[in-house]
Amino acid sequence: MNRKSFLKKSLLLSSMGLVIPKIWTTAASPSTYDRLMDNIGFNHLPNNEIKTMNTVLHKANTRGNANHGWLNSYHTFSFANYHNPERMHFGVLRVLNDDTVAPGKGFGKHPHDNMEIISIPLEGDLKHEDSMGNKAIIKKGDVQVMSAGTGVYHSEFNSNEDAEVKFLQIWLFPKTKNVQPRYDQISLSDIARKNELYQILSPNANDDGVWIHQDAWFHLGEFDKSITQTYSVKQNGNGVYVFVLAGECAVNGQQLQTRDGFGVSDTTELEIAAQSGARILLMDVPMTI
Repeated sequence: MNRKSFLKKSLLLSSMGLVIPKIWTTAASPSTYDRLMDNIGFNHLPNNEIKTMNTVLHKANTRGNANHGWLNSYHTFSFANYHNPERMHFGVLRVLNDDTVAPGKGFGKHPHDNMEIISIPLEGDLKHEDSMGNKAIIKKGDVQVMSAGTGVYHSEFNSNEDAEVKFLQIWLFPKTKNVQPRYDQISLSDIARKNELYQILSPNANDDGVWIHQDAWFHLGEFDKSITQTYSVKQNGNGVYVFVLAGECAVNGQQLQTRDGFGVSDTTELEIAAQSGARILLMDVPMTI
């Protein structure tokens, strides 16, 4: 079974709420990690609006879209039936899906391995269950991580029957393969700060936010109009992918609007200027896998 057939069948079974047979994760079939690694021969094209070779601009209306009725998903990078060889990943950032799930619907039980998976709800409530025994509801103001490691099954459903759930699903290649699977979620209410960037994810268990098996740092920021902030890249060799959740801002002079994405590498800092009020997500990630 080839990659496209595998993903298409997986999505179909998930939409029906069926369990994907375990045989699909045997040595005869590609794992989550291997399937995605097979695709990353290309990284991105340079952004022609800024005359440098270390930026990439992904406007919101250029993303891939898959509307299955129960699921409306926008893909910043190639995913499932959306394949664009010029948009495979940004460093270790491989998947950035902007998902809306209809009331009561969701992704049935399915497997992952060797991937760091981050979910950030934007509206509504998302019900999670996995083969590690975790059962949880995540909602706006929470962040969830799952290190798939040696292998895990999970499901995600809209826990409400009368409202959509909207969330970001983000996948990063791990720094270390075959770790013990783990799950965590936190509320951001104690660390959120207005008009400042605040950390929601890092490689360090003792830092603010959740932690993952990768040298990556995520920050959120909600800014009033005319607020500016400078962000310093955390590690040499890392780049930063900025995703605008709402509003308008400029990053190093690049104008961005809601759901635009902008990647910057080979730099030590970014200057962020909110222009009409803005909520943004910064993903500081290694550029080599």
